[in-house]
Amino acid sequence: MSDARIWTRLQPLVTPVLVALSIGIPLWLVLVTAAKSRGEALQPDLSPPARWHLLDNLRQVWTDGEVLPAALGSLLVVAPSVAGVLLFGSMAAWILARRATRFNAVLYALAISGIVLPTAVVTVVLLLRQLGLAGTAVGMIGVYMGIYMSTVIFFVTGFVRTIPASLEEAAQMDGAGPLKVFRLVVLPLLRPVLATATILVCLYVWNDVFYAFFVVGGRLDTLPLNLFRVASAGLYLDNWHLIFSYVLLMSLPLIVVFAVAQRKIIAGITSGAVK
Repeated sequence: MSDARIWTRLQPLVTPVLVALSIGIPLWLVLVTAAKSRGEALQPDLSPPARWHLLDNLRQVWTDGEVLPAALGSLLVVAPSVAGVLLFGSMAAWILARRATRFNAVLYALAISGIVLPTAVVTVVLLLRQLGLAGTAVGMIGVYMGIYMSTVIFFVTGFVRTIPASLEEAAQMDGAGPLKVFRLVVLPLLRPVLATATILVCLYVWNDVFYAFFVVGGRLDTLPLNLFRVASAGLYLDNWHLIFSYVLLMSLPLIVVFAVAQRKIIAGITSGAVK
């Protein structure tokens, strides 16, 4: 039997095992380190703790780390950013997909160029200072919307092209205007790809510390910024069990959302980027 045939037979078994290991090992490391005592966690490894202190560590992090105010700060930024980028991105993608002109083709290329082009952080901060938005939640929301608008337009444009235009034409014949057509006909059909974009943008924004540090650092507390602050201040110095407990607490909501919506993610990516 040739090597190609052997690999063909083993691939359905090997691939899931490799994926499970690549995802499971980091998660296991976070979990067991968060459940250890301070002495056991000084050098994190994959061994389970002699005694599980997970609840005690999470309770200490919640109290001493000021997690609740930071979580509210994260929600204050994440919710409007995600809602805004989905609304305006899907509307722009609908126009770009339906009006196939050279000008719109150029606009589409420019719109999705943000996926590969880096963000000029210094320029963004200087611009926000000129506008009086530096250090504010509004400025941070605008930055996130500008950064991730390209991702939404890319996915939604490809998805809109798979929707029959006859559905929109039928609504227009019944007297519906553009906004009504988009709200009643197009938007409900975009649910799979919008679910995908929602989770992806949430992952980016919820875990972001780089842009938030330069734009609102010290003036608005978010979960990643709060973790950076308390770790830098020495509160968690050598307390790896508390750091990993904070990471676990911060990541748990997104892990649950991702696990529940993984089918919609796959459906949205394949529909928007392949068809």
